[in-house]
Amino acid sequence: MKKPEKEMQDSCNDVTCPIHGNLKVRGRTFKGYVIRKFPRRIAIEFERTIYVRKYERYMKKKTRLHARIPKCQEDKVKIGDYVLIGECRPLSKIIHFIFLNKIQGEEK
Repeated sequence: MKKPEKEMQDSCNDVTCPIHGNLKVRGRTFKGYVIRKFPRRIAIEFERTIYVRKYERYMKKKTRLHARIPKCQEDKVKIGDYVLIGECRPLSKIIHFIFLNKIQGEEK
């Protein structure tokens, strides 16, 4: 499969990049808002509703997940962006997801 020309120009030497490296994305995907940004890592948060059987009501819960950002994508993500992350092999103690793309956010 040929890679688009745009991706070839933005190539990186990052092994943990799903586009340019060898990291496989499998399993679950989540969409959420970036609440914190660290070097090579972001924390996203999203709301979900859970049914409480005892009270026969729904309850809102927030979930936070950490995801690795490839070097070629680091400058595209800012706090407040709505992003898509996908599950991959464990990359560290808390990182089991990888940043895939930005869905919504401020454009440059």
